[in-house]
Amino acid sequence: MAADGNKRKRPNILVTGTPGTGKTTTSTALAEATGLRHTNIGDLVREKNLHDGWDDDLQCHIINEDLVCDELEDAMEEGGNIVDYHGCDFFPERWFDLVVVLQTDNTVLYDRLSKRGYEGAKLSNNIECEIFQVLLEEAKESYPEDIVISLKSDNIEDITRNVSTITDWIRSWPQAT
Repeated sequence: MAADGNKRKRPNILVTGTPGTGKTTTSTALAEATGLRHTNIGDLVREKNLHDGWDDDLQCHIINEDLVCDELEDAMEEGGNIVDYHGCDFFPERWFDLVVVLQTDNTVLYDRLSKRGYEGAKLSNNIECEIFQVLLEEAKESYPEDIVISLKSDNIEDITRNVSTITDWIRSWPQAT
């Protein structure tokens, strides 16, 4: 049964974690394996202008959380979604049946983010976020702990294993009658 008591035929999954932990790679592979819809929140914000401008220090859009939630509401009520974003505390608790927090070794993460061109405050803030497990704590504070799992995501073998683990969870998810 869905977290809000409504019966959806297919679950909603949030894949979260510090930038560079493999959220989009994992979510894309998971969508291909399961047929669930993948929504990358960063892409959605850019495509539909669901932001309040640009943050020069962090080199990213300032997302408008209310607009994002309004945009997703109908799809989330229907079910069958994989949402991919580095934050999780503004999404309604009722939306998700599983919250996956991807975690990556700091040296691996540093290399990934450096290759993306992250530097200065953006790079150090994200590395610190991973060191202090900020996203895992945010997920545990925002959702029932029994739906929050953390998965290691250092390499392609981890990603493959994670997709398999989540796919198995989806197959065993109680279907609405």
